[in-house]
Amino acid sequence: MALTPSDVKKIARLARLAVAGEDIPAYARNLSNIMGLVEQMNAVDTREVTPMAHPLELPARLRPDQISETNQRELFQSIAPKVEAGLYLVPKVIE
Repeated sequence: MALTPSDVKKIARLARLAVAGEDIPAYARNLSNIMGLVEQMNAVDTREVTPMAHPLELPARLRPDQISETNQRELFQSIAPKVEAGLYLVPKVIE
């Protein structure tokens, strides 16, 4: 797909980019090359390719699910302005 200089001007306007007039032919050429690459990639059959979350097969490093801190809820709630039934009370901000 070959982009024309008017296409580049329109894209630049939509993207709110300032492009110098002498740079437009280079942008048209480079963007056309990118669009050609995308067309090549779209032509590849990827139905049998499994989607990956990461390109490398790395195991997730997991740690044991253990409590690492003591429960200090009573201490924290003792210094809170308002507490009721173990919950912090805050001012209403939405009517």
